[in-house]
Amino acid sequence: MNTVRQTESETLGAPISAMLNFTAWPPRTAALVAGIALALMAVLAGYGNFGAIVPLVTPGNAVKTAQDISESGPLFLSGIASLFVVTILDLIVAGSLFALFRQVNPVVSAVAAWARVVFAAVFMGAIGRLVNAYTLLDHPVEALRSIEAFTTIWVTGLGLFGVHLLVVGYLAYRSGFMARIFGILLSVAGFGYLADAVGTVFVAGFTAVFGQFLFVGEVALIFWLLIRGRRLPSRKE
Repeated sequence: MNTVRQTESETLGAPISAMLNFTAWPPRTAALVAGIALALMAVLAGYGNFGAIVPLVTPGNAVKTAQDISESGPLFLSGIASLFVVTILDLIVAGSLFALFRQVNPVVSAVAAWARVVFAAVFMGAIGRLVNAYTLLDHPVEALRSIEAFTTIWVTGLGLFGVHLLVVGYLAYRSGFMARIFGILLSVAGFGYLADAVGTVFVAGFTAVFGQFLFVGEVALIFWLLIRGRRLPSRKE
């Protein structure tokens, strides 16, 4: 009986282990996982930042900001939670895209993945500033400064995300299974985030705008992964 149970456990454990080992994913699996994760990220990031956090922050008015957050605490906290989930999804996307593009160039694909992983770590640190702000609502000035630090760290960290998109754009361009226009659009988006990061660091009073208008490649990638990704091989070559 123990032998039978052990055999069943090993049989169940093998598929689970294979699912968690993203380096062994076939192209179709990698594309679909990345596409689903990116789609979820778009929704959660949009809600977390623009739906839950930004509406409660009044630039230059610490007292009103602290009051609005205090009165809408669950909304603010749900925004923080949404952004935290986004960082986890970032890691999933990093692994999925590595599995998808490693056949193009494993070294370059690893560089793209690690750039996104480091960005996720920076973003998580930025989110920590929002948590800190929530604990400082009795000290409005400090709370607002912490929220402003979140924005600065996030936008600066997007420079790493820009590097990730540039490298993924290169891989897409060279892949042979994606139209080269996707690689070009992803690279343009990457340059936009890099420009925002550089402007935030070196230009006083700079407002990050390039990433908001050059993100077409990211949206196009999601649709390609979810639609055309289904046609990729279902077995690892």
